[in-house]
Amino acid sequence: MRRGSPFLALAAAEALSLSGTRLSTIAIPWLVLSATGSPLLTGLTAMMEMLPYVVAKALGGPLIDRVGAKRIAIACDAASVAVVGLVPLLDFLGMLSVPVLLPVVFAMGVLRGPSDAAKQAMVPDIATLADVPLERVTGVAAAIERLASTAGAAGAGALIGLIGPGQALLVNAATFAAAALIVGVGIPGMLRAPALTATADVRPEKVSSYLDDLREGWRFLRGDAVLVSIVAMVAITNLFDQAYGAVLLPVWTREAGHGPELLGAMLAAFIGASIAGAAIAAVIGERMPRLMVYTVAFLLTGFPRFLVLAIDAPLGSVFATLVVAGFASGFLNPILSAVIFERIPKPLTGRVTAMNAALCFALIPFGGLVGGALISTIGLAAALLLSGIAYLCATLVPLALKSFRGFDKALASSRGVQAPRPSGR
Repeated sequence: MRRGSPFLALAAAEALSLSGTRLSTIAIPWLVLSATGSPLLTGLTAMMEMLPYVVAKALGGPLIDRVGAKRIAIACDAASVAVVGLVPLLDFLGMLSVPVLLPVVFAMGVLRGPSDAAKQAMVPDIATLADVPLERVTGVAAAIERLASTAGAAGAGALIGLIGPGQALLVNAATFAAAALIVGVGIPGMLRAPALTATADVRPEKVSSYLDDLREGWRFLRGDAVLVSIVAMVAITNLFDQAYGAVLLPVWTREAGHGPELLGAMLAAFIGASIAGAAIAAVIGERMPRLMVYTVAFLLTGFPRFLVLAIDAPLGSVFATLVVAGFASGFLNPILSAVIFERIPKPLTGRVTAMNAALCFALIPFGGLVGGALISTIGLAAALLLSGIAYLCATLVPLALKSFRGFDKALASSRGVQAPRPSGR
């Protein structure tokens, strides 16, 4: 039971912070869209949070390795309480407007990036403590993540409708406070990486600088063809996922004459169904043919969601499509996380996982702008169809690139040993 306690603590902290974040991802776009009616301003607001999120996540990796993932997670979540709490306070005082909101969401992104990276960097240590395969830990973590996101999405719609999008963020602030407390109490302070000895000619007394650590993480990442392929594909699909979630879906919901309750219900249907997929991945993940499952899951997850909205299908068909797509998506993160963690040596975990995640998220800040610009220029239906086709093209990449064959080659034995040299890149 003691061996499993750190994982339970990490899962609970993730569940709380993610459910709160899911609430804010619905509340903030709805707040801007309701106040301005502008898809472009809605996309700009989403960009103002995600751009610093990506940059802070990438730059925070060396700090995680140096200071420790636990300390970074606690500090960022604690600071997020005050920053997120500004939104309901300003709303209560009647001072909340888009120009005032933009710097607040910017600060939210700066704090969320390192916090998410720190929690992710804890996963290999948690798997070691629990003595279970990485696929099982990542699968359970994904199921919990999606359960929290489902609860957050479902509750967000009702809460926004009841007290308004600004005041709803009080709940988001409370979840960050609870997450910081649980990490502080429930996870042992033993997750800091050992001193780095990536090259044989480095003297033990030499202390590397922050920039040296950052460059070392970048060199390792760019030298691994599998990781590079993952980054390229996931970055493109994330761009259109963000356009879908931040602008296309809210605008479709509003133009169809519905409120935030339906928006929350649709997101909850997608994320809720993904819990089943993630749970199955947790049970049989280590026995699955990774590449085949990954490719099929991506094909089911992406294009159909855009298509049913583009053709203005009945709500029943929309929800059925979201359930199938959500179930398929549940297999993606467990597979991706296991592949990524297997390929990274222990001393580089923080900086490489943070940089990998940041690069995967690199196009997300522009997703809202892309969605808003497409709607403004070619209309909602055409924007949905074009985005869906682009998503489909990206999901076919694993069938064309040889580097994706490395998905099924476990490199777990490389953890804790010298990082392989970049392969001529």
